[in-house]
Amino acid sequence: MGDVHPDLLPLARLIPRVSVTPRTLRAIRWATDRIGVPDLPRLDDVVVEDRWTPASDDGHQVRVRWYRPADADQPIPALLWLHGGGYVMGMPEQDQHLLLSIVRELRVGVAAPDYRLAPEHPHPAPVHDGHAALRWLHAQADGLGVDPSRIAVGGASAGGGLAAAVTLLAHDRADAPVAFQLLVYPMLDDRTVVRTDHDPSDVRVWTPRSNAFAWRSLLGAEPGGPDVDPYAAPARREDLAGLAPAWIGVGTHDLFHDEDVAYARRLADAGVPCQLEVVPGAYHGFDNVSRTAAVVRAFRQSYVDALAAALATC
Repeated sequence: MGDVHPDLLPLARLIPRVSVTPRTLRAIRWATDRIGVPDLPRLDDVVVEDRWTPASDDGHQVRVRWYRPADADQPIPALLWLHGGGYVMGMPEQDQHLLLSIVRELRVGVAAPDYRLAPEHPHPAPVHDGHAALRWLHAQADGLGVDPSRIAVGGASAGGGLAAAVTLLAHDRADAPVAFQLLVYPMLDDRTVVRTDHDPSDVRVWTPRSNAFAWRSLLGAEPGGPDVDPYAAPARREDLAGLAPAWIGVGTHDLFHDEDVAYARRLADAGVPCQLEVVPGAYHGFDNVSRTAAVVRAFRQSYVDALAAALATC
Protein backbone atom coordinates (compact mmCIF):
# COMPACT_ATOMS: atom_id res chain seq x y z
CA MET A 1 0.00 0.00 0.00
CA GLY A 2 2.81 2.37 -0.78
CA ASP A 3 3.87 4.68 2.01
CA VAL A 4 0.62 4.89 4.01
CA HIS A 5 1.29 6.43 7.41
CA PRO A 6 2.08 3.65 9.92
CA ASP A 7 -0.57 4.90 12.34
CA LEU A 8 -3.17 4.45 9.60
CA LEU A 9 -1.95 1.31 7.88
CA PRO A 10 -3.89 -1.31 9.92
CA LEU A 11 -7.26 0.26 9.11
CA ALA A 12 -6.26 1.30 5.59
CA ARG A 13 -5.94 -2.36 4.68
CA LEU A 14 -9.60 -2.86 5.54
CA ILE A 15 -11.01 0.03 3.51
CA PRO A 16 -12.82 -1.37 0.46
CA ARG A 17 -12.34 0.22 -2.93
CA VAL A 18 -15.96 1.25 -3.35
CA SER A 19 -17.02 4.28 -5.34
CA VAL A 20 -20.09 6.47 -5.11
CA THR A 21 -22.23 5.93 -8.20
CA PRO A 22 -25.95 6.43 -8.88
CA ARG A 23 -26.57 2.88 -7.66
CA THR A 24 -24.44 3.01 -4.50
CA LEU A 25 -25.75 6.48 -3.69
CA ARG A 26 -29.28 5.11 -3.57
CA ALA A 27 -28.11 2.38 -1.22
CA ILE A 28 -26.24 4.84 1.01
CA ARG A 29 -29.21 7.17 1.23
CA TRP A 30 -31.57 4.26 1.92
CA ALA A 31 -29.35 3.08 4.76
CA THR A 32 -29.04 6.60 6.13
CA ASP A 33 -32.81 7.02 6.11
CA ARG A 34 -33.26 3.71 7.90
CA ILE A 35 -30.68 4.53 10.54
CA GLY A 36 -32.02 8.05 10.97
CA VAL A 37 -30.43 11.05 12.62
CA PRO A 38 -27.76 10.11 15.19
CA ASP A 39 -29.05 10.32 18.74
CA LEU A 40 -28.00 13.39 20.63
CA PRO A 41 -26.61 12.49 24.06
CA ARG A 42 -28.01 14.17 27.14
CA LEU A 43 -26.17 17.46 27.44
CA ASP A 44 -25.93 19.87 30.35
CA ASP A 45 -23.17 22.07 28.98
CA VAL A 46 -24.21 22.57 25.34
CA VAL A 47 -27.53 23.82 23.97
CA VAL A 48 -28.50 22.25 20.63
CA GLU A 49 -31.47 23.42 18.61
CA ASP A 50 -32.67 23.62 15.02
CA ARG A 51 -33.31 26.99 13.44
CA TRP A 52 -34.55 27.87 9.95
CA THR A 53 -33.67 30.53 7.43
CA PRO A 54 -34.70 31.14 3.81
CA ALA A 55 -32.11 30.36 1.13
CA SER A 56 -30.65 33.33 -0.69
CA ASP A 57 -31.90 32.26 -4.12
CA ASP A 58 -35.47 30.96 -4.01
CA GLY A 59 -36.73 31.15 -0.44
CA HIS A 60 -36.18 27.44 0.30
CA GLN A 61 -36.11 27.00 4.07
CA VAL A 62 -32.66 25.86 5.24
CA ARG A 63 -32.45 23.99 8.53
CA VAL A 64 -29.51 25.13 10.64
CA ARG A 65 -28.43 23.04 13.62
CA TRP A 66 -27.13 25.49 16.22
CA TYR A 67 -24.74 24.53 19.04
CA ARG A 68 -23.65 26.89 21.82
CA PRO A 69 -22.21 26.70 25.34
CA ALA A 70 -25.11 26.60 27.80
CA ASP A 71 -23.49 29.08 30.16
CA ALA A 72 -22.30 31.65 27.61
CA ASP A 73 -23.03 35.06 29.09
CA GLN A 74 -21.28 37.32 26.59
CA PRO A 75 -20.90 37.47 22.81
CA ILE A 76 -18.91 34.48 21.59
CA PRO A 77 -17.20 33.66 18.28
CA ALA A 78 -18.98 31.32 15.88
CA LEU A 79 -18.14 28.77 13.22
CA LEU A 80 -20.31 28.00 10.22
CA TRP A 81 -19.58 24.33 9.49
CA LEU A 82 -20.49 22.61 6.20
CA HIS A 83 -20.62 18.80 6.23
CA GLY A 84 -18.92 16.58 3.68
CA GLY A 85 -20.37 13.92 1.38
CA GLY A 86 -19.35 14.88 -2.13
CA TYR A 87 -22.33 17.26 -2.41
CA VAL A 88 -24.54 14.18 -2.91
CA MET A 89 -24.98 12.81 0.61
CA GLY A 90 -24.56 13.66 4.27
CA MET A 91 -26.21 15.72 6.99
CA PRO A 92 -25.08 18.17 9.69
CA GLU A 93 -25.51 15.55 12.42
CA GLN A 94 -22.75 13.35 10.97
CA ASP A 95 -20.15 15.73 12.47
CA GLN A 96 -21.85 15.96 15.84
CA HIS A 97 -18.92 14.52 17.82
CA LEU A 98 -16.46 16.99 16.28
CA LEU A 99 -18.74 20.00 16.64
CA LEU A 100 -19.55 19.30 20.29
CA SER A 101 -15.84 19.02 21.02
CA ILE A 102 -15.15 22.36 19.31
CA VAL A 103 -17.95 24.08 21.25
CA ARG A 104 -16.61 22.73 24.53
CA GLU A 105 -12.93 23.31 23.90
CA LEU A 106 -13.10 26.76 22.30
CA ARG A 107 -16.38 28.03 23.81
CA VAL A 108 -17.73 29.05 20.42
CA GLY A 109 -21.09 28.65 18.75
CA VAL A 110 -21.37 26.37 15.72
CA ALA A 111 -24.01 26.62 12.99
CA ALA A 112 -24.31 23.55 10.75
CA PRO A 113 -26.73 23.99 7.83
CA ASP A 114 -28.56 21.11 6.16
CA TYR A 115 -27.82 22.35 2.64
CA ARG A 116 -29.54 20.86 -0.41
CA LEU A 117 -27.80 17.98 -2.16
CA ALA A 118 -27.07 17.17 -5.78
CA PRO A 119 -28.00 15.75 -8.21
CA GLU A 120 -31.55 16.75 -7.26
CA HIS A 121 -30.32 20.22 -6.33
CA PRO A 122 -27.22 21.08 -8.39
CA HIS A 123 -25.17 24.26 -8.19
CA PRO A 124 -25.93 26.95 -7.09
CA ALA A 125 -28.34 25.50 -4.49
CA PRO A 126 -25.66 24.29 -2.02
CA VAL A 127 -23.66 27.52 -2.02
CA HIS A 128 -26.82 29.62 -1.74
CA ASP A 129 -27.92 27.56 1.28
CA GLY A 130 -24.50 27.90 2.91
CA HIS A 131 -24.43 31.63 2.23
CA ALA A 132 -27.94 31.99 3.65
CA ALA A 133 -26.79 30.31 6.88
CA LEU A 134 -23.82 32.68 7.10
CA ARG A 135 -26.09 35.69 6.60
CA TRP A 136 -28.43 34.27 9.25
CA LEU A 137 -25.55 34.09 11.73
CA HIS A 138 -24.79 37.76 11.11
CA ALA A 139 -28.41 38.92 11.12
CA GLN A 140 -29.25 37.02 14.32
CA ALA A 141 -25.95 37.67 16.08
CA ASP A 142 -27.47 39.66 18.94
CA GLY A 143 -30.14 37.08 19.71
CA LEU A 144 -27.67 34.19 19.38
CA GLY A 145 -25.08 35.88 21.58
CA VAL A 146 -22.51 35.92 18.75
CA ASP A 147 -19.77 38.45 18.04
CA PRO A 148 -20.31 39.14 14.30
CA SER A 149 -16.69 40.23 13.86
CA ARG A 150 -15.52 36.71 14.80
CA ILE A 151 -17.36 34.33 12.49
CA ALA A 152 -15.36 31.64 10.70
CA VAL A 153 -16.45 29.33 7.89
CA GLY A 154 -15.21 25.75 7.68
CA GLY A 155 -15.91 22.24 6.49
CA ALA A 156 -14.39 18.95 5.43
CA SER A 157 -14.18 17.44 1.94
CA ALA A 158 -17.12 18.77 -0.10
CA GLY A 159 -17.95 20.84 2.97
CA GLY A 160 -14.48 22.39 2.78
CA GLY A 161 -15.00 23.22 -0.87
CA LEU A 162 -18.39 24.68 -0.04
CA ALA A 163 -16.84 26.71 2.79
CA ALA A 164 -14.35 28.19 0.31
CA ALA A 165 -17.20 28.94 -2.11
CA VAL A 166 -19.33 30.59 0.59
CA THR A 167 -16.32 32.70 1.55
CA LEU A 168 -15.92 33.83 -2.07
CA LEU A 169 -19.61 34.68 -2.40
CA ALA A 170 -19.74 36.57 0.90
CA HIS A 171 -16.58 38.49 -0.05
CA ASP A 172 -17.98 39.49 -3.43
CA ARG A 173 -21.36 40.52 -2.08
CA ALA A 174 -19.84 42.19 1.00
CA ASP A 175 -22.88 41.14 3.03
CA ALA A 176 -21.51 38.71 5.66
CA PRO A 177 -17.84 39.12 6.67
CA VAL A 178 -15.80 35.96 7.19
CA ALA A 179 -12.94 36.10 9.72
CA PHE A 180 -11.28 32.76 8.90
CA GLN A 181 -11.50 29.77 6.55
CA LEU A 182 -11.03 26.27 7.98
CA LEU A 183 -10.67 23.96 4.97
CA VAL A 184 -10.16 20.29 5.84
CA TYR A 185 -9.06 18.35 2.72
CA PRO A 186 -11.45 20.50 0.66
CA MET A 187 -13.00 19.53 -2.68
CA LEU A 188 -12.04 22.57 -4.75
CA ASP A 189 -11.32 21.74 -8.39
CA ASP A 190 -13.48 19.85 -10.89
CA ARG A 191 -10.47 19.61 -13.23
CA THR A 192 -8.97 16.89 -11.03
CA VAL A 193 -11.51 14.59 -12.70
CA VAL A 194 -9.91 15.02 -16.13
CA ARG A 195 -6.26 14.99 -15.07
CA THR A 196 -4.04 12.34 -16.66
CA ASP A 197 -0.73 13.29 -15.05
CA HIS A 198 -1.08 11.68 -11.62
CA ASP A 199 -1.38 8.13 -10.30
CA PRO A 200 -4.31 7.65 -7.90
CA SER A 201 -3.52 3.98 -7.22
CA ASP A 202 -2.84 4.59 -3.51
CA VAL A 203 -5.91 6.81 -3.02
CA ARG A 204 -8.35 5.57 -0.38
CA VAL A 205 -11.96 6.37 0.61
CA TRP A 206 -12.72 8.99 -2.08
CA THR A 207 -11.91 7.54 -5.48
CA PRO A 208 -11.58 9.13 -8.93
CA ARG A 209 -14.85 7.48 -9.93
CA SER A 210 -16.63 8.95 -6.89
CA ASN A 211 -15.14 12.33 -7.68
CA ALA A 212 -16.32 12.25 -11.29
CA PHE A 213 -19.86 11.32 -10.24
CA ALA A 214 -19.96 14.01 -7.56
CA TRP A 215 -18.78 16.78 -9.85
CA ARG A 216 -21.20 15.76 -12.60
CA SER A 217 -23.99 15.79 -10.04
CA LEU A 218 -23.08 19.21 -8.70
CA LEU A 219 -22.41 20.89 -12.05
CA GLY A 220 -25.15 19.20 -14.04
CA ALA A 221 -22.53 18.86 -16.78
CA GLU A 222 -19.22 17.20 -17.46
CA PRO A 223 -16.41 18.51 -15.20
CA GLY A 224 -13.33 20.14 -16.67
CA GLY A 225 -15.14 22.39 -19.12
CA PRO A 226 -14.17 26.02 -19.81
CA ASP A 227 -17.05 27.82 -18.08
CA VAL A 228 -17.33 26.33 -14.59
CA ASP A 229 -18.50 28.84 -11.97
CA PRO A 230 -15.90 29.53 -9.24
CA TYR A 231 -18.74 29.48 -6.71
CA ALA A 232 -19.04 25.78 -7.59
CA ALA A 233 -15.29 25.06 -7.92
CA PRO A 234 -13.33 27.69 -5.98
CA ALA A 235 -10.01 26.68 -7.60
CA ARG A 236 -11.40 28.26 -10.77
CA ARG A 237 -11.25 31.68 -9.12
CA GLU A 238 -8.44 33.77 -10.63
CA ASP A 239 -8.24 36.57 -8.05
CA LEU A 240 -7.97 35.37 -4.45
CA ALA A 241 -6.84 38.68 -2.97
CA GLY A 242 -8.72 40.03 0.01
CA LEU A 243 -10.12 36.74 1.27
CA ALA A 244 -10.10 35.70 4.91
CA PRO A 245 -7.00 33.94 6.31
CA ALA A 246 -7.13 30.18 5.93
CA TRP A 247 -5.97 26.83 7.26
CA ILE A 248 -5.84 23.99 4.72
CA GLY A 249 -5.00 20.40 5.64
CA VAL A 250 -4.69 17.32 3.43
CA GLY A 251 -2.86 14.00 3.24
CA THR A 252 -0.44 12.92 0.53
CA HIS A 253 -2.67 9.91 -0.32
CA ASP A 254 -5.74 12.09 -0.76
CA LEU A 255 -7.14 12.59 -4.26
CA PHE A 256 -7.47 16.29 -3.38
CA HIS A 257 -3.81 16.71 -2.35
CA ASP A 258 -2.59 18.55 -5.44
CA GLU A 259 -5.60 20.86 -5.79
CA ASP A 260 -5.47 21.74 -2.06
CA VAL A 261 -1.74 22.49 -2.06
CA ALA A 262 -2.14 24.60 -5.19
CA TYR A 263 -5.01 26.59 -3.66
CA ALA A 264 -3.03 27.20 -0.46
CA ARG A 265 -0.08 28.49 -2.45
CA ARG A 266 -2.29 30.70 -4.58
CA LEU A 267 -3.87 32.19 -1.46
CA ALA A 268 -0.42 32.95 -0.08
CA ASP A 269 0.71 34.43 -3.39
CA ALA A 270 -2.38 36.69 -3.30
CA GLY A 271 -1.36 37.98 0.14
CA VAL A 272 -3.85 35.86 2.11
CA PRO A 273 -2.31 34.28 5.23
CA CYS A 274 -2.67 30.52 4.82
CA GLN A 275 -1.35 27.69 6.98
CA LEU A 276 -0.90 24.49 4.98
CA GLU A 277 -0.79 21.17 6.84
CA VAL A 278 0.23 18.19 4.69
CA VAL A 279 0.15 14.79 6.41
CA PRO A 280 2.49 12.21 4.85
CA GLY A 281 0.78 8.94 4.04
CA ALA A 282 -2.72 10.09 5.03
CA TYR A 283 -5.74 9.34 2.85
CA HIS A 284 -9.06 11.15 2.48
CA GLY A 285 -11.11 11.27 5.65
CA PHE A 286 -8.39 9.55 7.67
CA ASP A 287 -9.37 11.48 10.78
CA ASN A 288 -12.83 9.90 10.71
CA VAL A 289 -11.56 6.36 10.24
CA SER A 290 -9.50 6.44 13.43
CA ARG A 291 -9.92 9.16 16.04
CA THR A 292 -7.33 7.81 18.45
CA ALA A 293 -4.25 7.49 16.21
CA ALA A 294 -1.49 9.94 17.09
CA VAL A 295 -1.40 11.37 13.57
CA VAL A 296 -5.15 12.03 13.74
CA ARG A 297 -4.90 13.76 17.12
CA ALA A 298 -2.09 15.97 15.83
CA PHE A 299 -4.05 16.86 12.68
CA ARG A 300 -7.15 17.82 14.60
CA GLN A 301 -5.15 19.78 17.14
CA SER A 302 -3.52 21.75 14.32
CA TYR A 303 -6.80 23.04 12.94
CA VAL A 304 -8.42 23.54 16.34
CA ASP A 305 -5.43 25.62 17.42
CA ALA A 306 -5.54 27.62 14.17
CA LEU A 307 -9.26 28.29 14.62
CA ALA A 308 -8.77 29.30 18.25
CA ALA A 309 -5.96 31.70 17.37
CA ALA A 310 -7.90 33.27 14.52
CA LEU A 311 -11.07 33.84 16.52
CA ALA A 312 -9.15 35.15 19.52
CA THR A 313 -7.27 37.81 17.57
CA CYS A 314 -9.56 38.92 14.75
